[in-house]
Amino acid sequence: MRLLSIHSHVACGHVGNDAVVLPLQRLGAEVMAVDTLQFSNHPGHGAFAGRVFAAEDVVAVLQGLAAHGALDRCDGVLSGYLGTAGIAAGVLEAVARVRAGNPRALYACDPVLGDDGHLYVREDVAAAIREQLLPAADIATPNVFELGLLTGMPTASEAAIVAAARSLAPPTVLVTSAATEATPLDCLDMILCDGEAAWRLRTPRLAGGFNGAGDLLAGLFLFHRLAGGGAAHALEQAAAAVHAVLARTAAAGSKELALVAAQAEIVSPAVRFGAVAL
Repeated sequence: MRLLSIHSHVACGHVGNDAVVLPLQRLGAEVMAVDTLQFSNHPGHGAFAGRVFAAEDVVAVLQGLAAHGALDRCDGVLSGYLGTAGIAAGVLEAVARVRAGNPRALYACDPVLGDDGHLYVREDVAAAIREQLLPAADIATPNVFELGLLTGMPTASEAAIVAAARSLAPPTVLVTSAATEATPLDCLDMILCDGEAAWRLRTPRLAGGFNGAGDLLAGLFLFHRLAGGGAAHALEQAAAAVHAVLARTAAAGSKELALVAAQAEIVSPAVRFGAVAL
């Protein structure tokens, strides 16, 4: 399997492409990582250094891959943190080239806008994701905060989340970090809508904040969706691997995902969770 991942890059830590590439490689995928920025570390730590890349620089790399013929042999595309709105046009051009070479390829848009009530992209970036990328995507993986921003719809209940997810353009929408009135306080839910079907998958809530968990989940869900077995199966596989990484991270008291320590469990998680049809 060959995948293209267009995302952020940090020199220290595991968010964006640095949360995606190693796990996908351990699963056997060839990953072409195109970075939309380079920071020393995740801004959530406070001070950081680096810069967001200009749209023309990111687009030039994507066009270089196309000229090299690499996009013609691609099975899937993942886009995440953009940095600047102009990158969206390059993403769409790359997706079109991939689909021309492989009509069965899937495009997963992780609409990185914010979390926990905080928006951390400019409005023009949010608009580019909402108006340009999502209509072209096969899969979207918003967290529940991002789902509300994108749709303007309520997200307080399972039924509301399903309705909001189905209002988005992609046929498959995986909503993360959901905590409704039906969710136990020590758990978090993921809600997956795939056409007319919908599922909930519940995992234990672990202590601590985990930057990069959503990036990791998006990449793993795309991989397992392409690997076959259906949407619910892909969710179960991805959720088990993410939980394994987060459990290792929490046990170590780390502020960064324990990807290297948990890499064997990314391939073969010890704890599994079942998706329940809604």
